Amino acid sequence: MNMEARLRYTLAAPEARKALFQLQEYVNNCGLEMSLLNLVSLRASQINGCAFCLDMHTKDARAEGESEQRLYLLSAWREAPFYSERERAALEWTEAVTLVANDHIPDEVYERVRPHFTDEELVNLTMAINAINSWNRLNVAFRTPAGSYRPRQAASH
Repeated sequence: MNMEARLRYTLAAPEARKALFQLQEYVNNCGLEMSLLNLVSLRASQINGCAFCLDMHTKDARAEGESEQRLYLLSAWREAPFYSERERAALEWTEAVTLVANDHIPDEVYERVRPHFTDEELVNLTMAINAINSWNRLNVAFRTPAGSYRPRQAASH
């Protein structure tokens, strides 16, 4: 596969990028734990095969203190004992929302997730999933190259 970018969407449509950044800013400040948001972003990016976002969110998670073990085992989170019940609920919701066309988020998934989040948190979690899916789709569609991202904390050194 050609790893060259098809086009730089950030330059081609800066207002589109700005709109998505506004959503991302909301998500980043909605009150959900950043560690949870990183796991959600990584899991959706794994499902969508977005190398750019996997590179970015893995580096961000590590810079914020996430363990290597939890990062390595994320795609097998159901079989790994390293995630809290709240994180497991968020990961299950992430998979269901990301793959919404498969089975339209069954009631039993909703019922398992519901006890772990307030109404507002569940809406915000869903917005976070929407945001990462949007980023994934842009980066996959236009083949944004992976590998050069540096997290804010590391970039300032």
